[in-house]
Amino acid sequence: MEQQRHPLLEVKGNKAPSRLPLPGSRLKRGPDQMDNALEPEKKRIRGLGTVTKIATSHPRAPPLTSVPQTQGQTTAQKVPKKTGPWCSTAITTVSKSKKPVAAVPAQKPDTSAVPPMVGGKKPSKRPAWDLKGQLGDLNIELKRYRERTQTLDQENQQLRAQLKEAQQEAKALGEERRTLKEELAKVQAQAKQGQQELGNLSARVLELEERLGMQEGLVQELQKEQLELQEERRGLAARLEEQERRLQASEVALSSSQAEVASLRQETAAQVTLLAERGERLHGLEMERRRLHNQLQELKGNIRVFCRVRPVLPGEPTPPPGLLLFPAGPGGPSDPPTRLSLSRSDERRGTLNGAPAPTTRHDFSFDRVFPPGSGQEEVFEEIAMLVQSALDGYPVCIFAYGQTGSGKTFTMEGGPGGDPQLEGLIPRALRHLFSVAQELGDQGWTYRFVASYVEIYNETVRDLLATGARKGQGGECKIRRAGPGSEELTVTNARYVSVSCEKEVEALLYLARQNRAVACTAQNERSSRSHSVFQLQITGEHTGRGLQCGAPLNLVDLAGSERLDPGLALGAEERERLRETQAINSSLSTLGLVIMALSNKESHVPYRNSKLTYLLQNSLGGSAKMLMFVNISPLEENVSESLNSLRFASKVNQCVIGTAQANRK
Repeated sequence: MEQQRHPLLEVKGNKAPSRLPLPGSRLKRGPDQMDNALEPEKKRIRGLGTVTKIATSHPRAPPLTSVPQTQGQTTAQKVPKKTGPWCSTAITTVSKSKKPVAAVPAQKPDTSAVPPMVGGKKPSKRPAWDLKGQLGDLNIELKRYRERTQTLDQENQQLRAQLKEAQQEAKALGEERRTLKEELAKVQAQAKQGQQELGNLSARVLELEERLGMQEGLVQELQKEQLELQEERRGLAARLEEQERRLQASEVALSSSQAEVASLRQETAAQVTLLAERGERLHGLEMERRRLHNQLQELKGNIRVFCRVRPVLPGEPTPPPGLLLFPAGPGGPSDPPTRLSLSRSDERRGTLNGAPAPTTRHDFSFDRVFPPGSGQEEVFEEIAMLVQSALDGYPVCIFAYGQTGSGKTFTMEGGPGGDPQLEGLIPRALRHLFSVAQELGDQGWTYRFVASYVEIYNETVRDLLATGARKGQGGECKIRRAGPGSEELTVTNARYVSVSCEKEVEALLYLARQNRAVACTAQNERSSRSHSVFQLQITGEHTGRGLQCGAPLNLVDLAGSERLDPGLALGAEERERLRETQAINSSLSTLGLVIMALSNKESHVPYRNSKLTYLLQNSLGGSAKMLMFVNISPLEENVSESLNSLRFASKVNQCVIGTAQANRK
């Protein structure tokens, strides 16, 4: 017999699925299909041998478990068991308590059981051709299944009715339970609130008791303080009487002071008026000073030439006596020298008997001559007033001219090592300008200084203040006008730096020394092969009077002026030096032609023949003041070049340019 399966039937809110076969499902099979369905049964019966009896019913279900009844619960009536020929079903007791009780599983009917035996004997197997008999057997079996299905449907309806009653009772109990829980929660909340209020009241009582103690202590302190204040009040009353007496005395003194203040105000008003008058007078005096200063410079000449002879350096031969003579000034030895005598032996006039050639003496006269012993400070004192003219609005240009190694760079920039005694004209001039500008600031003038430093090498303008990536890569510098219709010239791609103190100027000079083009020549191991031009654009303004002035100060260190040696063998380096010398001499010749043209009042001045004169044209004309330093060497071997420099300087000294005019607005 096949083992029985016991499914669990739980009575909950959902209906259990029915496990019953659908009625009439076997009727859909045809004769061949039914024969195939019965074939395994036949084979299994043959394998069992002799069967004496086939069970037609399942064993009885276990007895139902009784559930004790409580308040609000009832027990469902037991449903009598229905037993059929193929199965038996157990009916569970459904409890109406809150939680449903699991039903006792019912035994699954064995659908694979063999047909019942007739009269206790094994039914004979119908032959395959007896289809009518087989159909009759199937109809009998179908009828039996239909009866079983009806029985199960009735049982299912009863169980569903019982389940519905149990669910309704469970829902009512749930509602009652929920109501009781809400009432319990309310009671608990009220109890908790009462306990909390009791605790708060207890804490409040303790706090009030503590505050009462503090108030009592405070009352005692206030009583003590009241006594102290009463004592202090009596003291203040005494002091008040004293202050009233003093106040009366102060009122008397105040009345006398007011009269004195009125008198002082009258004196102050008079002093303000006097100060304004003195300010007007001071401004008039300043304008008069500028006029007289300019007149003095004009009397000295708008083109002046100073000659400076450098000292003999260590390691150089001592010049012969009488090579250079410095005759005394017009006023005697106390006057600074203004003349210079250069003696030169003419080798072309040598005698046949071998006697020394006669000496030719060349006399020159300049505005001032500085012997080898003259220091940098003495030289600057002579040009300090000329430099100050730039603050008054007059363009000023100072040249250093001479052969290589004659001391031009030393005169303009100073010596190495940072010795204050060796400072050149550029740092001294800017220090003087800063000092005078600060003094004029007390009179209402404000000045701004913008510096640039360029060199002209082989007729190419270079920026000596270029740094970093701009050094050598800043593009070609060109001389252009500042704007349409403007007479002011500017250098494109050049760096213009605003300066206000000496340290900034020193940094610019150091940078320019590093960038300047130099080379080794026969006269100097490190020779400057370009013209360096330091330009300081000065702008002044007097806001109180609406006055403005502006002018450039140009300090120029010219390249060496030595002539070419026609018999020199030219290599690659010598040819490069030759091109440099040709460019230098061409620009210096143009400078002389420009000065001559200005002196002769010619209609055309060849400024554009050289980059040097084109850049300085606003500082060379009739509204400018110009000074040339001719630097010469004291050595006998340089007499020829020194003589050429002195002759060029004498020509410049003979030129006269018209009256200078200040650039004012």
